[in-house]
Amino acid sequence: MSSSQNVLPTRRTFGLLTAAALSLASLSSAQAAPTAPTAEKRRADVQVRYRTTAIDGVEVFYREAGPKDAPALLLLHGFPTSSHMFRNLIPALADRYRVIAPDYPGFGQSAAPQRGTFDYTFDRYATLVEKLTEQLGVQRYALYVMDYGAPVGFRVATRHPERVTALIVQNGNAYDEGLAGFWDPIKTYWREPTPANREALRWLTSSKATKWQYTNGVPDTSLVSPDAWTHDQALLDRPGNADIQLDLFYDYRTNPPLYPQWQEYFRNHRPPTLVMWGKNDEIFVAAGAAPYLRDNPKAEVHMLDTGHFALETHGAQMAELIRDFLARHPTKKRAER
Repeated sequence: MSSSQNVLPTRRTFGLLTAAALSLASLSSAQAAPTAPTAEKRRADVQVRYRTTAIDGVEVFYREAGPKDAPALLLLHGFPTSSHMFRNLIPALADRYRVIAPDYPGFGQSAAPQRGTFDYTFDRYATLVEKLTEQLGVQRYALYVMDYGAPVGFRVATRHPERVTALIVQNGNAYDEGLAGFWDPIKTYWREPTPANREALRWLTSSKATKWQYTNGVPDTSLVSPDAWTHDQALLDRPGNADIQLDLFYDYRTNPPLYPQWQEYFRNHRPPTLVMWGKNDEIFVAAGAAPYLRDNPKAEVHMLDTGHFALETHGAQMAELIRDFLARHPTKKRAER
């Protein structure tokens, strides 16, 4: 009997525990159910979306991904490409950041207003980028600038230093040391804007030149997708687009005089700065990278064994560098409008 008395309570206890466990499992299952939409929302957040908006009467295209309430990262492209250059970088960062990459007018999927009806200048581009961020309610953002993106982004940064949380510079020039022999015929056009000097630059819009920008200085060109230069060239070949690009080559003369102002911004505001530079680039040469340390000694500089479009060959490595850099320089996000 004593043995039976010991067993029966144990069985009863086991039954009670089993019932309790089942109840807890049911409760946990009920509580877990609402998390499924959250996971679905997370997947939707990192999906790249392709949008167009009107700014000052001009249709501006942009790519966007990431949670709306995440810290913002603004990607500014160069010549002769568009936000297409960030096609692989955006999803690599969008789980943690709200990533926005616009096309300037005359590039990519943005409108290309007729010359004479729109000012194809870096000042104008900077104003449109400012207005795009304001329209999207993005009050603070890290800036990724490459090639043309540097004079656009640095104009924005010097006008609104309080908005810029960090700088990521990829072959984006702000120093005289970065302009070497490639720029000599362009400088000639700046000094003497004759029809002959303008025509001497038209080759820069050719398919041969576009492919050269992607492959020159690249040790292993099999890493560069031919889709990249083919995509760019198709847009350059649109009627009238080459002359838009020639106008911009001439307007680039307005950038070197602003270098001292940009450098003062680097010194006075000391934004966290990550420099990633294709060291074999002949357009903005490697000597243009180190001077960032002169004005901001805490800047981080990484020289990559590649050419002008470093993302094509070193995209995965660069994404890791960006994620690590931004994680080490977190910014408390202000409430968005």
